[in-house]
Amino acid sequence: MNERPGTRNSFSGKIGFVLAAAGSAVGLGNIWRFPYLAAKYGGGAFLLVYIILALSFGYTMIVAETAIGRMTRKSPIGAFRAHGNQKHFRAGGWLNAIVPMLIMPYYSVIGGWVCKYLFEYLRGGAAGLAADDYFGTFISNGASTEMWFLVFAALVLLIIFSGVRNGVERVSKISMPILIVLALVIAVYSMTRPGAMEGVKYLVIPNFENFSWMTVVSAMGQMFYSLSIAMGILITYGSYMKDDISIEGAAERVELFDTSIAILAGLMIIPAVFAFSGGDPNALQAGPSLMFITIPKVFANMGITTLVGILFFALVLLAALTSAVSLAESVAATFEDELGWSRKRATLCITAIMVGLGTLSSLGYGPLANITIFGMAFLDFFDFLSNSVMMPIAALASCIYIVRAVKIERIVEEVERDGAPFKRKKMFCFMIKYVCPIFVVIILISSIANVLGWITM
Repeated sequence: MNERPGTRNSFSGKIGFVLAAAGSAVGLGNIWRFPYLAAKYGGGAFLLVYIILALSFGYTMIVAETAIGRMTRKSPIGAFRAHGNQKHFRAGGWLNAIVPMLIMPYYSVIGGWVCKYLFEYLRGGAAGLAADDYFGTFISNGASTEMWFLVFAALVLLIIFSGVRNGVERVSKISMPILIVLALVIAVYSMTRPGAMEGVKYLVIPNFENFSWMTVVSAMGQMFYSLSIAMGILITYGSYMKDDISIEGAAERVELFDTSIAILAGLMIIPAVFAFSGGDPNALQAGPSLMFITIPKVFANMGITTLVGILFFALVLLAALTSAVSLAESVAATFEDELGWSRKRATLCITAIMVGLGTLSSLGYGPLANITIFGMAFLDFFDFLSNSVMMPIAALASCIYIVRAVKIERIVEEVERDGAPFKRKKMFCFMIKYVCPIFVVIILISSIANVLGWITM
């Protein structure tokens, strides 16, 4: 075996890594984004395509990025520098490091929206949340959105300041089990509403009359977003992983967590919308506003509005918090590794980045609504730049780096370091060399073409 790099903070064991990585994967991408995409792009057909992609492409990238992190004991920039000093390899590391810096602030703005809704349910304001244009009025109020953004950001920064074991791991160990229990409770309640079983059938039974090429493209984009690929997170968490923990086993558990929560999110939301609307297909086409506009209206018609609303938005807050923490931890690790900063200094710099860029996103639908970039508000632009442009390029850079610089054989050796056989080795080697690069190029081209109006997603 190759000599290991120097000492580094680490997770306490397998459970710590799996829950932290699952917490990274399970976030707003699952609870907020997956249900509205599944509703829009064919229900069961979308779910089937997503599962196939998660078990192939997603699994491959989780294993690859985790292995790079553990073998180098570095955050993204140092990891990409470890096996090749060519500029294009170093650029891949910088892309993986910069992506979470861009996502973290606007993600925290959406986390602030969740805090606001949970607060309103806790104080008995459910009726107001179900009113027409409540959400639009709220996000156009700069002072209110900024305050709730700062509340959420403060929670994230407090956890990051506490470090890997006392902050990231401890929060993940507490929040992930609670999240799963809440998801199960709400999903069961949603599915038992009168008329809800039609929504269950829509989600789980593929109807290929609803299938189109955009079903595949959207499922690829969702899988990319949901599994935290090309954000530097898995490389960073891999660098905290002990040698005796199975990378393949951890990847399989992260897959299971992510896909299960995505399906549960679909079962929480789509059957409830079916029951509320009487199966009206237009109710499923609400898109990103499904959680903040349609769901409060659904809950308002369910009888025990306040309790269900509290449980639902508490679940969403936990999911948002674990993912935001993973984004911030990746940034903190980069500052500590590349600049030699202390955790305190790294946290202060993250605070400046989060407040600066997050404020632009927070005020982008209110006081700064007249300022747009390519016709997009700040939040939409940061989302497009990070998720639709930089992440696919970063993932492509990772594939090239592994094949050309690290070598696939070295990744296989790292995966087998714990002594267990690499069960899906042949699939991994084929995917990382041929299929994954093609997938990320498709995502990149399709996303840009959609923004330019050449195709409709």
